Amino acid sequence: METSVDFVKLQGRLENLETRVYGERRPGDGRGSAKIADGLMKVQSALANLAGKRERIKSLFKKIEDLKKYLDPEYIDRIAVPDAMKLEFILAEEQYILEHAALLEELSVLQSFLDSEHVKAVPGYATKLQKLSQIHIQQQDQSENINEETKKFLEDYNKMTLLLSKQFVQWDEMLTQMEAAQQVKQTLD
Repeated sequence: METSVDFVKLQGRLENLETRVYGERRPGDGRGSAKIADGLMKVQSALANLAGKRERIKSLFKKIEDLKKYLDPEYIDRIAVPDAMKLEFILAEEQYILEHAALLEELSVLQSFLDSEHVKAVPGYATKLQKLSQIHIQQQDQSENINEETKKFLEDYNKMTLLLSKQFVQWDEMLTQMEAAQQVKQTLD
């Protein structure tokens, strides 16, 4: 039953193609009997008759399978590389193959995490993440400003401490001189 359905579909496609090539058939235009299938059958029978008469063409038709085999891109690999060499190639890459097999097994185990709803929901969080990254950048700028202000305050503090230390040293020297002068005065009195 399915074959008849396929045949009907094929016949419909062929009629559609004939309509496109020859146009709509009208009675009396002389093209009513022109069919593509008939034309193809005539060409095929003419080629078969021609090939049957020539020995060279017969032998070429017989060698078509050989030509297909020789034109196959894998044919050279089969000829050039014997099975023993292929085995050596595989054994030489054994460690590499085992490592990748282990990685594939690990990937298959972790596949459930990649397929989880949390990972699938990531695109929905993109806008929130973008807002958070903008806030983070602003906070980094603010922290850099605070760091620079703190450095400036520390420099000012160090300068002030240095000036006060020098002032205290001068006062200490003056006080020491005054005390020494007073002691000398007291000893003289």
